[in-house]
Formats: sequence, structure tokens, C-alpha cells
Amino acid sequence: MATKRDYYDVLGVGRSASEVEIKRAFRNQARKYHPDVNRQPDAEARFKEINEAYEVLGDANKRAAYDRFGHRGAAGAFDGFSDLGGFADIFETFFGGGGRRAGYRGPQRGVDLRYDMTISFEEAVFGSDKEIEIPTLQICEKCQGSRAEPGSGATTCPRCQGSGELRRVQQSVFGQFVNVVMCDRCQGEGQVIGSPCSACRGTGRQQRKKKLTIKIPAGVDRGQQIRLAGEGELGPKNGPPGDLYVVLEVQEHPRFKRDGYDIYYDLPLNVAQAALGDEVTVPTLEGDTALKIPPGTQPGRSFSLRGKGVPHLRSTARGNMHVIARVITPSKLNSRQRELFEQLARELKTDSDADRGFFDKVKEAFGG
Repeated sequence: MATKRDYYDVLGVGRSASEVEIKRAFRNQARKYHPDVNRQPDAEARFKEINEAYEVLGDANKRAAYDRFGHRGAAGAFDGFSDLGGFADIFETFFGGGGRRAGYRGPQRGVDLRYDMTISFEEAVFGSDKEIEIPTLQICEKCQGSRAEPGSGATTCPRCQGSGELRRVQQSVFGQFVNVVMCDRCQGEGQVIGSPCSACRGTGRQQRKKKLTIKIPAGVDRGQQIRLAGEGELGPKNGPPGDLYVVLEVQEHPRFKRDGYDIYYDLPLNVAQAALGDEVTVPTLEGDTALKIPPGTQPGRSFSLRGKGVPHLRSTARGNMHVIARVITPSKLNSRQRELFEQLARELKTDSDADRGFFDKVKEAFGG
């Protein structure tokens, strides 16, 4: 069992200390080790020890018994700090409570809103203006935010006399303190509304639909947000409005795929085009363009069209378009086509002339 420390040592005073000195020492120690102020692990235990010491030394009879018989003489006289029931309230006032309009919640900022918008592939690339309609809390048209019926108004709160707060005087070991709390009648406003507005039920706000035009910048992509400051809900008690966040979803394109600021397009080529080369027309985001396919193009080869991709956000730069060659093997052949392919197959298989190249044979087979 731990040995109790001497009460005089706990308070840091000598045995001849006066009542005033003991009280002053207790105040200093209590301020230092109160758990709401001191976050050290042993602060609560030290605070209880300080209270126990003052409970004995602050009482003339208990102090006399302690001086004569020590802790045993004071045993039974101490009962925790049940006699200091108002102690927590006092310290709440001492360490941060009790300010003017305690707990009063004035005008508050409105909540932010989210709107999910789906746009086309082209709108995401080139930008667009979109009109939307959203339901949101706005100022009441009838009372204009006053929360009272037109023709009536707010009156001074009879409970707090317009101060918005109630004061309660308390006596403690520190002396006399005034504890200030928010008035529960007017919720700290100092005024009460006798006839609340029938349209908004005294809230000052109504839910109505609001139309907005959203400017979609060129180059946006799915998942990105557009913030419209002040277009959220109006705050309680005429507080400032929140913001509106428009979250974008982009539709898929039937022919193009996007990766960042680059565009990809699969170009179908038949065997002859890939082997012999050709000039083809490919679609881009801004219309068709000609593309030269060199002889011997292999499946998966990429051709880059610079500056034909997606514009960079807040920049004049632009991505590229990548045309990917996809060689298509015919699934059905007519008799003439079959005859030509069989002839080509025989020549590729049997011709061992090293000077004749593969593409020369292909051109010859197809009449080139």
C-alpha cells in the first residue's frame, strides 16, 4: 500500500502557514494540476491529492487533528471531494467557460451541395455551357429571412432581458464566481419571435428550385469537380450560403478511347492494305483526315496525329491522337478471293528465290 505524502508537502507550505497562505497555495496547485489543463497521465491523481490535502488543512479542526495524530487523525473526516460539488463548474468558468453569449450559435454557413452531371465525350473535350435546376434552401420570400410574420417582429426576451445569457453566482473555495450560460428561452439571441412566419415556420428559409448555367471547361474528365462558390444552401439565421460542387461523368464514345489528354482510335485494315500499303481516311474529333499506311504495316502499329487529342485544362497545349492498326482477317471469301489466296499461299510456301521479297510476291499476286 502506497504511503500518503505529507499534506503540507502536497501544498508546498510550511507547518506554520496561515489560513490565507494555505488557500493561496491550494489555488496555485489546483490550477496547475486540474485535468482539464494538465494532460499528463498523473495529473488527475495529483489533483485529487491536492484536494484531499486542502480538505484537511483548510479546516481548522481537521488541521489540528492532523497536526497531532497525522493521517490517522484525519481519517474518517475526509470523504473525497463531495463537499466541493460545484468545483467542476467553477473550473469550467475558470478555464474557458462563462464567456458572453456562452453557447450562442449565431448565423451559420449553409451546407455544400453536390450535383452529378453527365456530359458527352465531345462536351468534355471541347467544353460546353449546361443549364441545371437544383432544389436548395433559399431565403423565405414571405418574411425575407426575418422568420416572423410580415407586420410582426421580434421582441426582447423576457427571461434574459435581451442579453442572450443567464448569470448564476456561485461560492467556492476560490471566492465568488459568476457562471454565464446561454439563455434557454431565446437560444442566446436576446429576442423571441411571437408570430413565426407561416411560410417557413420561423426558419427564414424555404426550399425552392434554382436554375444555374454551368460552364464546362475544355479538357475535363470523369470524376472531376466544378466548384460554384456561394451556390449551396443558405445558412441558418441568414448565414452565408455554402458551395455547389458539380461532379462530372463522361459518356463513352463509340469509336474513340481517352487516356488523359490522348485519344486512341482502332483503324481496321484488310490484309492487302496492311501488306501493300494504302492511303485511308480516319475520323478525328474535328472531322476526317487522310492517313498514309506504309507497306508491311504490322497489327498493333501506332500512328500519331499530333495535336488531335484533348486540350489541356487551363492551357493552350493539346494531346495527341493515336491510330492503332487492326488487321482484319476475312472470315468469308468468294471463289475469286479464295483462288488468289491459294495462289499466294503456294508461292509463299514454294518460292525459294532469295532475291524476291515478300511484298513483291504480294503485289504480283494481287496484280500490282
